[in-house]
Amino acid sequence: MRKSGAAQRFTPLRPRLASAGFRAALPLAERFFRHRNIHRSTSAFAAERARELAARLARGETVFLAGVSIGGFHNTGAALIEVTPSGGPRIICNNEEERYSGEKHSNKYPGRSLDALGEILASRGVGPDRIVAWLATYDYPLFVAAGLRSVLEEFPASLNLIFQDHAPSYDGDQLVAGMRVADELASRFGLDGPAPVIGVPHHDTHAYFSYLVSPFAAEQSPVMVAVVDGSGDCASISHYVGESGTLRPMRSNASIFDSLGMFYAVISSTQGGWTTLSSEGRYMGATAYGDMNRATNPYYERLRKIFDLRPDGDVRLNRSLANWPRSLLRDPYAAELADILGPPIPPEQMWNPDAVLRVEDIHHRPNTQERLDKAAATQLVFEDGLFHLVDGFIRTTGSDRLVLTGGAALNAVANMRLLEHFDEAYFRRALGRSTRLHLWVPPTPGDSGATIGAAYAFAATAGVGLGPRLEHAFYCGSAAPRSKIEAVLAGADDLEWVEIGDAAHPAGREAIADLMAFIIARNGVIAIFQGPAETGPRALGHRSILANPCNPRTREMLNERVKYREAIRPLAPMATLAAAIDLFELSDGAADDGYNAYNYMVLTVRAKARALERVPAVIHADGTARVQIVREHTDPVIHSFLKALGRRIGVEVAVNTSFNVGGPIAQTPVQAVETLRRAKGMDGVFMLSAEGPAMLVWLKKSGSEAQGRAGRWLAEWKAESCAAEAGGE
Repeated sequence: MRKSGAAQRFTPLRPRLASAGFRAALPLAERFFRHRNIHRSTSAFAAERARELAARLARGETVFLAGVSIGGFHNTGAALIEVTPSGGPRIICNNEEERYSGEKHSNKYPGRSLDALGEILASRGVGPDRIVAWLATYDYPLFVAAGLRSVLEEFPASLNLIFQDHAPSYDGDQLVAGMRVADELASRFGLDGPAPVIGVPHHDTHAYFSYLVSPFAAEQSPVMVAVVDGSGDCASISHYVGESGTLRPMRSNASIFDSLGMFYAVISSTQGGWTTLSSEGRYMGATAYGDMNRATNPYYERLRKIFDLRPDGDVRLNRSLANWPRSLLRDPYAAELADILGPPIPPEQMWNPDAVLRVEDIHHRPNTQERLDKAAATQLVFEDGLFHLVDGFIRTTGSDRLVLTGGAALNAVANMRLLEHFDEAYFRRALGRSTRLHLWVPPTPGDSGATIGAAYAFAATAGVGLGPRLEHAFYCGSAAPRSKIEAVLAGADDLEWVEIGDAAHPAGREAIADLMAFIIARNGVIAIFQGPAETGPRALGHRSILANPCNPRTREMLNERVKYREAIRPLAPMATLAAAIDLFELSDGAADDGYNAYNYMVLTVRAKARALERVPAVIHADGTARVQIVREHTDPVIHSFLKALGRRIGVEVAVNTSFNVGGPIAQTPVQAVETLRRAKGMDGVFMLSAEGPAMLVWLKKSGSEAQGRAGRWLAEWKAESCAAEAGGE
């Protein structure tokens, strides 16, 4: 163990060696990848594809761009956008490999996602020749060169990063296999020759898509776009400025280790005991139970030394406390950090809660006050860094519009506090202006949005105009046809099901919604499976578990008997706009485009006093809620359901949590049925087919309290409906 008390160091040990290694490696890596038909976005091939795109559009053609993760990095997938001469780019799909494979945060080559993309092309009568360019989610030569730079920064100790403990979300074997992508795409889609791929700088994939579909894209005044990531191909924090639909890079930080996202990932994992990518959200939820007061939290004052907050918003990691630039997994704490937080939990004692095969295998660590206060301190330090970089960005640009993206932008608590911190008083002090921060975060700020971001970045740099703004996130795959749903149900002897209406028609939709509300009003728990799934980590009404927000025991019951997850985990509310305004303190800084920022569960809000009385199940321990506002034109079924709940329970609000148990959100009818079987406390699933007809599916009664209730409630609802019709006559 290293001795504590060393001088504070905020720069790499060997910056010249690291810089020389980067300069030497970049041209060699560029040549290596070019021979494998993987080109940089600055290459002659990329310029030729951009000219081809412009020429086809000039001829009045509709063309397509495809994004693909070639493997090796977490959250692989495949995306497709349509580009028209008059309408600009439009999302067709953003398929996440984890949804098809069942492996959360998959870093495998996205074969299943590409199969689904091929089916979508075929359903539209579009041949692969209409795809002008295939875009990848990293600038791979830049990644290799920057990787060497990162290793040389702390040479020779940092050789551990290569030989012992690289990031668990990265798989070098999968990256090597993915280098055959040009030939694989040709074989899969029946092309005459290889399909060359253009690698887009990773932070560009986050920045361009997030900005171009935001409510701010058409504004002529400067818009700040901040990418705050765990790490990219060459940086972990990047700033861009957008004006009138165009985006220009402003700056990136010097080292991937000067990273707010990596800090949060390492501490949440090594203190929480979960594997990274599964740890961050759970740690954020735990902060509500810890001491969130900077003056009294017992760990905050010393932990804040982990960063040096420099002028102009620069954030530098204290390498005397953080050992992860030298040993990310096996020995991530320097002695002083271990003295502050205690020793890190080693990798072999962590578990992945997103890869549970049997609910009996789940084991939660006790939630001691010490652990909860450490989580709170980590959140506070993260927010310090985020506030600092946004402050520098505001002072540099004079802007009051911010698009926040990158994986760290999923910290919904910090997003809320950004709006609270950068209020009217701040802008009067800092800029002498009467305004406040306006914030927008996309539903896919992390790497699940990188594939679609690669396509958007290429379109933008090729001069394609603006497309439609984003209003929902239902782009993963396509709606399941009735034949596929019925094939799964027909082969399941343990299920009962009945067709209950046609969602394609208003009367049928209202009947489905009312039955859902009828069951929820009786404290039932149901799931809904409809249309294309949500893309991004949040269930938003197409793959959701729904429950009664008015019952104070709902959270405990769902966590224990349906989701089998930690008791500290909160439940989120979905609500109509009217209900959200009535019950929660929606920020004026998130009110652009009709409170669009609240469509995706990426912002928490303060609950009003009456909300705790009326919907206690969705109010977290700190008095906040991660709300989702549902619109009739984007999700008519869920909107009708919420209106029916208003009639049944008095509030147009439902508990909404993702339709999964220890794995990714259910994507296919097979996965939906498997999830119903695993979630023993769930009463049934409403499965809506692409054509409109909906089926209520439940397990045959076999001893579980929940099993069999759906059939009984269905009979009661029918009797009530008949009585109402008779009374109306």
